[in-house]
Amino acid sequence: MNIAASILNYKRYLKRRNYSAQSVSSYLYRLQHFLIWLPVPVESATPAQVRRYLDTLLKQRLAPKTINERLVVIRSFYHYLRDEENRAVENPVVKGMALRMPKPLPRYAKQSELDLFFAVITKRRDRALFMLMLRCGLRVDEVANLSLDAIDYQHNQIVVHGGKGAKDRMTYISNDAADALAAYLKNRKPTPEQKIFLVEKGIHEGKALSVRGIQKRIEYYSKKSGVSLSCHQLRHTMATQLLNAGADVVTIQELLGHSKIELTMRYSRLSNMKAQHDYYKAMEKVMKNEFLK
Repeated sequence: MNIAASILNYKRYLKRRNYSAQSVSSYLYRLQHFLIWLPVPVESATPAQVRRYLDTLLKQRLAPKTINERLVVIRSFYHYLRDEENRAVENPVVKGMALRMPKPLPRYAKQSELDLFFAVITKRRDRALFMLMLRCGLRVDEVANLSLDAIDYQHNQIVVHGGKGAKDRMTYISNDAADALAAYLKNRKPTPEQKIFLVEKGIHEGKALSVRGIQKRIEYYSKKSGVSLSCHQLRHTMATQLLNAGADVVTIQELLGHSKIELTMRYSRLSNMKAQHDYYKAMEKVMKNEFLK
């Protein structure tokens, strides 16, 4: 088997399936890691060898999530060889191999932490991009890819193109986030670049700010403010705040772009003011009915 050609064709296959450039790169990295380790030809790999590979990853103290992601890629590649290249290969990733995953609650920021974090942000660009995560629930890559034509100020809406799973969705922008974005755009240097958030100095000045560039900014402000915060925590915070304010779980699911309601339901396990309100409201009725008997 010409494995190099198969990997190249697999890359093209992933692109045809609308995988993002970042996902394609991650898939190929994980696949190559396995193939370099594999002591036999690709077509001869067995479940026993995959289990030994997992043992190697466990010895390296990789997290269960990371190891399961490696399994997903290996399984996907062998499906591709069989279904797209018509190779007579058996998939060495079998049912039951995936590691059990802990299910931690989403971490969100308290208002006092948000106040400290935003207090140290002086750059209009950085305030705008983090406000979009906090108020609109945008993922870091969605903010990085946000373009000027995605903002509808008339209806206070944002069209998120090519979100996770290559899905488009509509979300809304709050007044404070809209003000922060307008303040940044007012001072943004004229440029043909359509991406909203740009590098402001250095050799890449004027180019679109990368995902890693945004992550470095939040790491900088986290250290400066003394508040441990990530881009995804801002998204979690938005969901938790909406839930506590009485928003329906299905509505939050649509705004976040979750494919499954189970992902959104995790927020109902957090400190939920809505559940507290519903409990006392219902309990009042229960006790009132008991006294009426």
